[in-house]
Amino acid sequence: MSDVRTFTEDKKGERLDQFLVRSIDGFSRSHIQKIISTGGVTVAESGKEPTVVTKPRHTLSVGDVVTIDVPAPQPIAARPEDIPLDILYEDSDVIVVNKARGMVTHPATGTADGTLVNALLYHCHDLSGINGALRPGIVHRLDKDTSGVMIAAKNDAAHVDLAEQIRTKAAHRTYIAIVHGVINEPRGVVHGAIGRDPRDRQRMAVVPVEHGGKDAITEFTVRERFDDYTVVECELKTGRTHQIRVHMAYIGHPLVGDPKYGMKKNRFAGIIDGQALHSMRLTFTHPRTREEMTFEAPMPDDMKNVIDAIRRGIK
Repeated sequence: MSDVRTFTEDKKGERLDQFLVRSIDGFSRSHIQKIISTGGVTVAESGKEPTVVTKPRHTLSVGDVVTIDVPAPQPIAARPEDIPLDILYEDSDVIVVNKARGMVTHPATGTADGTLVNALLYHCHDLSGINGALRPGIVHRLDKDTSGVMIAAKNDAAHVDLAEQIRTKAAHRTYIAIVHGVINEPRGVVHGAIGRDPRDRQRMAVVPVEHGGKDAITEFTVRERFDDYTVVECELKTGRTHQIRVHMAYIGHPLVGDPKYGMKKNRFAGIIDGQALHSMRLTFTHPRTREEMTFEAPMPDDMKNVIDAIRRGIK
């Protein structure tokens, strides 16, 4: 599959790999560099025939036409793996788990094993097939380095019902986070549309709706304050990618340990691996019995250890 892009920036030339990462969604810089180095990219200067460019650092000129041949994705079949699960509830329709920080939700390119789906397939044997072979049962997801309560569907009827609850926000998700800085207000609302960061396509950002942003609302309540940090409880009113992480950084209070939106120096690197964000509570209506159900997962030890370190005076 070929993708053709024209470099039209009215500025000094940009590196080929940086241009392609910025222009095409879903590709990491390392993946783009591999495609370039193996001859999968041609550049046609104005009025000239296209030539293969194998150096990611190649500098583009205004008007260059870049063609990238994207290799067809290799089929990945999620396979059952005997991975321990912290199961909060299970019946014939649903399973609710406390996902560990560092566990990817479902297989994808570069991550075929060790995911929550692999563990669920081993444990359940029966998951809904609506999301295909790579995401069976997955109704919603948590980022790799976000821990906490997640629900999966064991059959298609349950999946459709739960997905609609997530979409309409009839299901309620509450998170707890540790952020930089002191939030003086007892509570607040962040209302800012979220879309791809125009300066870095691997990040999300608050961007105007007319530039591709989608409406996003996060409510937060302060639970505890320290000299330089605040513990907040966040409730999602919408479900955008990286929503809490983006919104808290947008108001000047990025999450502790967040490698993408946080501080450059992580003072808690030896204590927590990833952002200090935990899905603490999920409320939904059972798809068969119509009973309202709420499940909670306590704050994990790594976040407790961060708070202990803050109390000991780590700045």
